[in-house]
Amino acid sequence: MSDSSRGKSDYLESLNPQQREAVLHTGCPLLILAGAGSGKTRVITTKIAYLIDSEGFDPHSILAVAFTNKAAEEMRERVRALSPTGGEVIVKTFHAFGAWLLRRYGQEIGIARGFTIYDDQDSFSLLKQVLRRELGGQKPAQNQLKELAGWIARAKDHCLLPEDDLSRLEAQGRAPGLDAHLVYRQYQDRLEQSGCLDFGDLLVRTVKLLENCVEVRDRVRSRFRAILVDEYQDSNYAQFRLLQQLHDGHNYLCVVGDEDQSIYSFRGAELENILSFSRKFPGTEIIRLEENYRSTQNILEVASRVVENNRDRLGKKLFTRKPAGSPVALAYLEDPEAEALFCAEKLKAGGLGETAILYRMNFQSRVFESLFARLGIPYRVVGTVRFYEREEVKDALAYLILVVNPANELAFRRAISKPRRGIGAKRLEVILDHRGNVRNLLKCAVQALPSFTGKTAEALRAFLSLIESLNQRLSKASESSLSRIVHLLIMESGLVDYYRERDQAEGTEKVRNLEELINATTEYPGALEGLSLFLESLMLGGSEEDPFSRTEQITLITAHNTKGLEFDRVFITGLEDDIFPHYSSTLGGVPVAGAELEEERRLFYVGVTRAREELYLTACKKRRVFGTLQSSEPSRFLSEIPREYLQVYGYLPSAEDGYPLGCGVYHDDYGPGIVSKKWEVDGVSMVAVRFDSGKIARFPLKYSRLERISSDP
Repeated sequence: MSDSSRGKSDYLESLNPQQREAVLHTGCPLLILAGAGSGKTRVITTKIAYLIDSEGFDPHSILAVAFTNKAAEEMRERVRALSPTGGEVIVKTFHAFGAWLLRRYGQEIGIARGFTIYDDQDSFSLLKQVLRRELGGQKPAQNQLKELAGWIARAKDHCLLPEDDLSRLEAQGRAPGLDAHLVYRQYQDRLEQSGCLDFGDLLVRTVKLLENCVEVRDRVRSRFRAILVDEYQDSNYAQFRLLQQLHDGHNYLCVVGDEDQSIYSFRGAELENILSFSRKFPGTEIIRLEENYRSTQNILEVASRVVENNRDRLGKKLFTRKPAGSPVALAYLEDPEAEALFCAEKLKAGGLGETAILYRMNFQSRVFESLFARLGIPYRVVGTVRFYEREEVKDALAYLILVVNPANELAFRRAISKPRRGIGAKRLEVILDHRGNVRNLLKCAVQALPSFTGKTAEALRAFLSLIESLNQRLSKASESSLSRIVHLLIMESGLVDYYRERDQAEGTEKVRNLEELINATTEYPGALEGLSLFLESLMLGGSEEDPFSRTEQITLITAHNTKGLEFDRVFITGLEDDIFPHYSSTLGGVPVAGAELEEERRLFYVGVTRAREELYLTACKKRRVFGTLQSSEPSRFLSEIPREYLQVYGYLPSAEDGYPLGCGVYHDDYGPGIVSKKWEVDGVSMVAVRFDSGKIARFPLKYSRLERISSDP
């Protein structure tokens, strides 16, 4: 047996029967339902290697799509390790694939090859400028900006540009008193004038390209004979449409996902994409991966018993060959301070680096941070500002972006303003007024020079000279790395001096971040092409920090941020109705129901399945709201867990707790309603009921004469 055959045999023999079936499958479309911890990454990477080694697929004809750059890099490395030519497979995120395709064929729909990409912050800044002009120079309110930014993002998630029918979005949130369609049109026009695309464009413009240019679509379809997508439950409608355009019915299509881990609807993810995959791609075969290699059986039982209450799922039941393990601990505690003390007590056993404390909302971390600081327990809070979103880093990047795309208005505004040169908003508008048909803003600045005198003219000449010097260094295409050029830019621009003064005044370390930016460019050649590659990689998330590196610190983290992580020991805290599941912010404090409740249940499932060996669930009897202690009802999810899998600590809910938040009640005088609030006054339990008539009434629970009419909160 040859070495290659032996290696191929080894990677197939190490699979369980369901994994092997998924790897060997060919022909019709395939949906792999991969439960948490079931080895889905192993399956998809092995499948790619098998297509190359055994099915004769050219690695260049295989497209593999992941949802984060980190996941794409992991997939790429695993395939390379399994197959000698695996490194030639195209492995990208959806957005990176869109950018890749538009670089090659975007001219067919009027997109210049040298476009630059706006991140979310850039897009927000551009929208702010558009809205300010629409309001006659008046500064737009922050809530208006957020409403419109969200509305435009949803439009692009639905694959809709300003010229399309936007009526399906009418019922969704918009800023009152403004014409959202007009603002969207102006925003999109400004993007195009700047030669830029935002993240949404990378998908919707790619879909439009493939829909409208038959020759390009046929060429791309014939290029990619196998398409594999990971984490398909996180896809949005535009990504589904893109997949439709790539699949011609003859090339091989395989998606991997878990409907029980779909938790990103607020980012545009469409659960329906995975639920309806078999209908949208006829002939689909479904293979379920249900053997879990991460958690004990007791932990899996807790996860499965809760999520099986959801209706919108295709269904699977996780199992493991590991021991049952210790029961899951459920602690009913007096208040958040007692909750934090309970967790701290359990941490005495050590293993801090493999411990995570999960919470539904960020405010819950405060009590843990305060207590752990007092007790000297080391911890990290996940969710700080990312490196490339920091002010000083974005200032330096603005200069680099301007060299690649001198039409980029946001980069021009930022670079010419940092550090301050005496070129304020009015003088900036004088420069921009020279645009006309000239998109190059550096040329506009040259044309505007005669309009200025004194220090302003001198500052503008120095700025233009700096950019010209940067251009010349990059055009020489020297063998030196990009880092040398970036270092000179940061020094000569005055950014180092500007932020050194800030550091001394504010006790920050912004200059250290500028130094780290220089370090990040060392592997790129000191030429324009190297700079373009660097900017595209970071704009698409390729240079993100990894905040989850293991040290002996406890990780404090929201349940959403734990996706893809695992720990030996996990605490899920704040398991109270109105926290987890949370109350609907869109319905004025009404308990979630329907699709929202099911997503909360999936989020709980994700949190539970992060635990390998130990799982603790905690709920508080009281929680302080606006300075007042109010009674809290245990999360309805806890009532869905059979008691045989739990070891319970602390108080048990009393008979009065038979009226959980959101449950249906009936009152002789007011009729039917729901319990909307609970609290205590001098030891007496109180409830507020929102009746169907619209009236809200408050009662001492013991004397309320309320009748429970529904067992389903």
